[in-house]
Amino acid sequence: MKNIPNPPACPCPPAAAQPQPTPVPRTSLTALTLLLSALTAQAMQPLITDDTGTQGAGVQQIELAAARARRSAGPARQTGDSLAATYTYGLTDTVDLYAAPTFLRMQADGSRTSGWGNTAFGLKWRFYENEATGTSLGIKPEFDAPVSSGREARGLGDGRSSAQLTLLLSQQLPFGALHVNYAWGRQRDIDPTAGAIQRRLSTALVWNIADDWKLAADVGLQQRQGVDATRQRTRYAELGVVYSLGPRWDLAAGVIRARDDLQPAVRTTTGTLGLTGHF
Repeated sequence: MKNIPNPPACPCPPAAAQPQPTPVPRTSLTALTLLLSALTAQAMQPLITDDTGTQGAGVQQIELAAARARRSAGPARQTGDSLAATYTYGLTDTVDLYAAPTFLRMQADGSRTSGWGNTAFGLKWRFYENEATGTSLGIKPEFDAPVSSGREARGLGDGRSSAQLTLLLSQQLPFGALHVNYAWGRQRDIDPTAGAIQRRLSTALVWNIADDWKLAADVGLQQRQGVDATRQRTRYAELGVVYSLGPRWDLAAGVIRARDDLQPAVRTTTGTLGLTGHF
């Protein structure tokens, strides 16, 4: 995964004091951070909904992904970019282990911030499979390592460890596959009043439109319940395409539109581009 290079040093004379950028308010970027982080270790690129598929014993996978999100609420505008690398190892034929660091860069109200976000560590276990019906079930626990208090204050992630558990259903169909997820997670923050319980219900359809091409549609509903019992619901829809460059490499792209139930409503458009390799 490539790091975003630091800007070159200012050529101005030493005596000329250079103004420092104003930090981006953390509260204005938390939702954008969550969205970009959610794209890191979720599923077959470019989807958010995961499937029950695993790599197989001893097989390794590397996913490189870039995403750009634009978020608007009334006249306010925010943008965010993420670069992520997910490494997956097939522990057995039905169990995968993975790790996914993410680098974030965000801008709001004319100010910018960037740095490493929460790193996700997880496991996927396909515990049931019926080859005759094409039905399979799986479970995926995930743990997010905390960021420093300084990075949390800049809106780059959570300063305490968070966790999520996702139930997976996949059904093979004559034209492709159907995937359904139910996820429950706890987001923890250094500030105890900023934590939340998050739930997501989503489904994705994948069509095998040609030997090397797949088309996908993904829709879902996510609910965030704060410590004070306030609830925020976000609906999203995604269209994606996957092209197989060869037996080991896949190229994927997708566009996600999301809207929540706040007043004014927050709308987010995200574009993703990813490369997946199997070894």
